[in-house]
Amino acid sequence: MALNLKPLGSRVVIDPIEQEDITAGGIVLPETAKEKPQEGNILAIGPGDRDEDGKRIAMDVAVGDKVLYAKYSGTEIKVGGKKLLILRESDILAIVKK
Repeated sequence: MALNLKPLGSRVVIDPIEQEDITAGGIVLPETAKEKPQEGNILAIGPGDRDEDGKRIAMDVAVGDKVLYAKYSGTEIKVGGKKLLILRESDILAIVKK
């Protein structure tokens, strides 16, 4: 999927990883019972914020990183029928190591 979004400042675009439809016990979860995703893959990152001298502060995350983020953070958007999330780097809680 070609992404035509360039986040500004310290924002990132995330592709949320949806929760499984079936639990380990075999129970099928309806859409209303699913938790809001808190894990996703970074598709795009902004250039970073500026410090007091006007220099860019490098981002701690990179495109392709799998991250955990705060449950109700960011703004949900639809691009090509796919739900994506734009949020600040400060809303990212951790990078999931492979």
